[in-house]
Amino acid sequence: MDVESQKSRVEKMEGIEHRVVKVNGINMHLAEKGEGPVILFIHGFPELWYSWRHQIVALSSMGYRAVAPDLRGYGDSDAPDSVASYSFFHIVGDLVELINVVAPDERKVFVVGHDWGAVMAWYLCLFRPDKVKALVNLSVPFIRLSREIKPLDAWRSYYGNDYYMCRFQNPGEIEAEFAEIGTDRVEKEMLIDFPVLLPKGKLFKRPLDEQITLPCWLSEEEANYYVTKFQKTGYTGGLNYYPNLDRSWELLAPWAGCEVKTPAKFIVGDEDLVYHMPGIKDYIHGGGFKEDVPLLQEVVVMEGVGHFINMKKPDEINNHIHNFFRQFD
Repeated sequence: MDVESQKSRVEKMEGIEHRVVKVNGINMHLAEKGEGPVILFIHGFPELWYSWRHQIVALSSMGYRAVAPDLRGYGDSDAPDSVASYSFFHIVGDLVELINVVAPDERKVFVVGHDWGAVMAWYLCLFRPDKVKALVNLSVPFIRLSREIKPLDAWRSYYGNDYYMCRFQNPGEIEAEFAEIGTDRVEKEMLIDFPVLLPKGKLFKRPLDEQITLPCWLSEEEANYYVTKFQKTGYTGGLNYYPNLDRSWELLAPWAGCEVKTPAKFIVGDEDLVYHMPGIKDYIHGGGFKEDVPLLQEVVVMEGVGHFINMKKPDEINNHIHNFFRQFD
């Protein structure tokens, strides 16, 4: 079966429907299935709606309507040319209007986020708590940003210039390095073992002449869906989120010290790179997280699991989501 046939089969998997809607001045592609209360699934980098395939199928069978968009810059959604069009406010604006489109009769929806999607979900709840019933976030906790130092300066002081967020700052630079390696290799390396550091000339730990063996949770067909999409679109749209970190930090000043007052559950793997970032464990377990998210009901640390937790442990994550949301139905 050729790649295009695989892609077509994957897109039609398990009765998932696809459509494009107009939100916030862009065309946004979304995948959806089921009937009932809406659960909005928000993906991260370098991902697509497809990262939620297991959750869409499972939660739709449990009486929910699962909706998973490609965020702006990704997949079959529009990718505005201007880097400035990828601030936290643009992304949250997209999500608010998407909720209005897919759930016009529901005052609030359930939300699940991972990676960048988790970041945007926290700020969706901060800016528009009227739109979210309850939240399950994976991998990235709400992070209390210091007003004394910009985020990139803080990351650079700890990790150095090879830190992946720092390497993603100059438009076109990392894309050129990715192009030399090839989308197939880059995407699989990122999904299997997302790197903290990306030194020039040796982006990944594995030598490029070493064959990649995919883990049990990611089949060749599944990996090829991502590869095919990013071969078509490139990575620029997704990478454009990173140069907006400091800009969004400046724009967030009016919300400094505000609490996220949405009922929430947080799940992270003990091998996740985010969990091991400086100060994160102490923040999560030492009381800071609960101070900033006072309705945080539970923190789950899953053993032996890395970053892409919703794909690696889908059954457990599906049960966590269902068990948490059903108390709000």
